[in-house]
Amino acid sequence: MEQKIEKLIEWLREQVKEAGLNGAIVGISGGIDSAVVAHLIKRAFPNNSLGLIMPCKSNPKDKEDALKVVESCGIDYYVIDLTETHHTLFGEIERQLKEKGEWNEKVAKLGDANTRARLRMTTLYAVANNYGYLVVGTDNAAEWHTGYFTKYGDGGVDLVPLVHFTKGEVREMARILGVPDEIITKAPSAGLWEGQTDENEMGTTYEMIDKYLKGEEIPEKDRQIIERLHNRSHHKRRLAAAPPKF
Repeated sequence: MEQKIEKLIEWLREQVKEAGLNGAIVGISGGIDSAVVAHLIKRAFPNNSLGLIMPCKSNPKDKEDALKVVESCGIDYYVIDLTETHHTLFGEIERQLKEKGEWNEKVAKLGDANTRARLRMTTLYAVANNYGYLVVGTDNAAEWHTGYFTKYGDGGVDLVPLVHFTKGEVREMARILGVPDEIITKAPSAGLWEGQTDENEMGTTYEMIDKYLKGEEIPEKDRQIIERLHNRSHHKRRLAAAPPKF
């Protein structure tokens, strides 16, 4: 794993050099994946890396954990609170749709959460533009395969260094890099709403997804869930669909 870390760091440097840019930026959520990426880009670009902490109707504990990540790797950072921005934008969307009697309360919770993810993406690119940085994503192999990310939200990035690593491998990487133990052991959550966890929302566990991706036997129930998630999220892993030339 130490060799893989070194190869990732070199790959990050090559990608930035090829793009003719200066460094890399990541959104730091307080979770393990973004913690690992923060450590990787700090090692790759000691003087040209940046972390953004972007609270948006968030649990205050997430910001505390994100600051622990910053302290552990020494990356430069900003805290940009998007709560009021989200309130203004999503509140206006809700108001307009309700005026026409077409507001769908059943999907409002997810729309609210996805808008937060897309606001964070927009913020990352605005700051990246200022510094000439590439935006580095945090999706691991399990999230990528199941589509457990917001299209054009946390999936809207330039580089995905963890996309071939299982959740277990990301944990191994985190320990080597020096990510704080409390970040490594906390329940994975996208922080979408109070009490939300990745595994509860997906209906299976990262352990089961990791085993599936490695070709190991898992219960039929979990296999069906994983394959259903993969099939219905196919559109997230491809560019916008274009028709053939007529």
